[in-house]
Amino acid sequence: MTSRFMRALLISTSFVAVNFAAANCYAAAAAGIPVAEDGIGGVVTSSKGPEAGVWVIAQTSDLAAKMLKIVVTDDQGRFFLPDLPKANYELFVRGYGLVDSKPVAAARGKNDIKLTAVVAPDAKTAAQIYPPNYWYSLIKFPDASEFPGTGPKGNGIAPRMKTQQNWMDQASNSCQVCHQLGHAATRNLENNTVEGWAERINKARGNEDQALRDHGPAYSNQMNNLMTGFGRQRGLSMWADWTQRIAAGELPKEAPPRPQGIERNVVLTSWDWANGRYVHDISMTDRHDPTVNANGPVFGVVLWWGFLEVLNAKTGATTEYGYKVTPNKGAETLPAEVLPDDRPHNPMVDKNGTVWLTDIGKPPADMKAGESYPPKLAFCTDPSNKYAKYYPQPGAAKNMAVNFDPKGNKYSGVPMCNHIHHLQFNVNRKDLYFSGGDNKVVSWLDIDEWAKTKDSAKAVGWCPMVVDSNSTEPTKRPSPSDVTITPDRTAWNNPAEQRSTGEESSEEVGPKMAFDPKKDTRVQGFLYGIDADVSDGSMWAAKTAPFPTQLVRFNPGSNPPETCKTEMYEPPLLPDGQSYMTFGQRGVSADSKGVAWGFTGNGQLSRFERAKCKVVAGPAVANGQHCPEGWSVYDAPGPKIAGTKTGTADFHYLGWVDVHDTLGMGKDTVITAGSNSDSLLAFDDKAKKYSVIRVPYPLGFRTRGLDGRIDDPKAGWKGKGAWGTYSSGPVWHMEGGEDGASGPFLVKFQVRPGPLAN
Repeated sequence: MTSRFMRALLISTSFVAVNFAAANCYAAAAAGIPVAEDGIGGVVTSSKGPEAGVWVIAQTSDLAAKMLKIVVTDDQGRFFLPDLPKANYELFVRGYGLVDSKPVAAARGKNDIKLTAVVAPDAKTAAQIYPPNYWYSLIKFPDASEFPGTGPKGNGIAPRMKTQQNWMDQASNSCQVCHQLGHAATRNLENNTVEGWAERINKARGNEDQALRDHGPAYSNQMNNLMTGFGRQRGLSMWADWTQRIAAGELPKEAPPRPQGIERNVVLTSWDWANGRYVHDISMTDRHDPTVNANGPVFGVVLWWGFLEVLNAKTGATTEYGYKVTPNKGAETLPAEVLPDDRPHNPMVDKNGTVWLTDIGKPPADMKAGESYPPKLAFCTDPSNKYAKYYPQPGAAKNMAVNFDPKGNKYSGVPMCNHIHHLQFNVNRKDLYFSGGDNKVVSWLDIDEWAKTKDSAKAVGWCPMVVDSNSTEPTKRPSPSDVTITPDRTAWNNPAEQRSTGEESSEEVGPKMAFDPKKDTRVQGFLYGIDADVSDGSMWAAKTAPFPTQLVRFNPGSNPPETCKTEMYEPPLLPDGQSYMTFGQRGVSADSKGVAWGFTGNGQLSRFERAKCKVVAGPAVANGQHCPEGWSVYDAPGPKIAGTKTGTADFHYLGWVDVHDTLGMGKDTVITAGSNSDSLLAFDDKAKKYSVIRVPYPLGFRTRGLDGRIDDPKAGWKGKGAWGTYSSGPVWHMEGGEDGASGPFLVKFQVRPGPLAN
């Protein structure tokens, strides 16, 4: 026997032995996978063996809408896809360190599907599916030493940029309000020069655009204004440098980790809906009783096209409910042409299962020159109305609280006296509170009174925001009576008047009143996110202006407006005296113990515990810097931006504390929208630990608000879930673009006991 033959025999024998062992290993692994009539299971392997912590994605177009089901493999590479409707499915594998596998047809009822994962040939290929924040972390902001800006004749940074945090805040809370930064559509440009970027932000979508209707030019104007806010050439140079370095081959400094632990127990189900249009937000149940509307439809607001997208999660079928409002008593004088036509904004389901919307209106297209808009509502200034007597309002009739009854397909509108934005019910479930408030008031609507009288003047209330700055007992817990709400505005320390600089921001104009420690102090600024404190019935709001933003606590007391009480808390200043612990809070939500959680534009989660405050009243509360001991901050998982000290490369639009455990990760789990990381970030306050719930396909998941519902309390993990939607303004930025992708998608998040649970 020749040595060549012996070598060949040994190689052949070893090959057979290895493959026999591998086959036995995979067969043994498959043995632990459930067999279910409506499920599919199997094992994922690559040239390196079983692949743990990768996603198995099943998709079908056989149903009323394209549907995806996504699960994560366990430590042996096993997977199980539960609850699949009857249809034909294709499966493929996506994971960090891999390239997508070829789709494989698979039928329900099988648990022996073998999927072959493909190891990425190099780091550049692997990085193409990294979340946007990993790519965005490569950007280079001006160094902190360059601030304040000295203008075009100096360092090119606008003088209004006082610190590096101001620059960071504009990059996040202005640019990322509409879309992610770092996904393929923003980092890969044909022309990466300064001129190319200038051309890019000047481009506008045409009229009747599928996503934005006729609002494309407004977005282009907004981007140009923001670039000027940085210092135009300096801002354009920063973005150009970022994309040029990426085009030259620069890659993220770190790779995202694969799902671990409870992250592998997540089941994602998503449906294509809204036909390529921009869905702003969703709702499907009463936040204070998540069994309301159980197994019912999911409501999505299609902002620029003026309708509700309603999805039947059992079938995937969607219905568009056109948007036409009939005003009720209190608005008889409004001409028909000023009724809202295309700007439903934010939805909330009430205790009765009907849907409430904020409508933020717009001037009628045929309004003639010289006509005033909006027309005034008399009850907003009528002294016989107690709220108007104490603090009259402009009567902005273009803003309505809108009720939609899905059973009768009927809309009706409640005219409001001021701007409204987001909405949330108090714990009594009848008082609907609004953010917005023309920078000056907190407003609400008693839906029971409205249902009885259909009279806005009787159902609508509001109160100015006044803090207790004249108390001589700063450590005593103040009661609502410690603040005096009076028709005499000179009885307060008043801030400078404000003018709007955009839908969600403003700036001060004119002088402030001198501070008098014998007076209470009125505060103002745009209220954005709003939530109810179930521990005591108060409301929390995130005040986005002025920088660095503040948390506002509002309690109407027993007899508003006289008993209204406001508290304001600002993140602590850092030792340098000009930077803050955190900034850019857009959203707020309270847990069952009354802790207020803030969701920030700079990629942090803030925790504010009012019970820790040593000072709660007196002159120190006027600027909000009186309770540093109440604040804690937690950076989001993922990379920071080089050269910055505060925050991360993520962005949090809004968030929500799951006080009813609708997701399945425990009562009071804090869920942050990882708007720049394709994820939800679930934070365990006891363990001080995040779990990252990634939406891996199609890339571009970016939700604004969240909701959770319990459809069947007896069904365990299958009877509940949290929900979010792709809500990026430019829908075409999603993976696949306009030519290759449907969408946006509505996503249901569930957490089962283990990665193979059925």
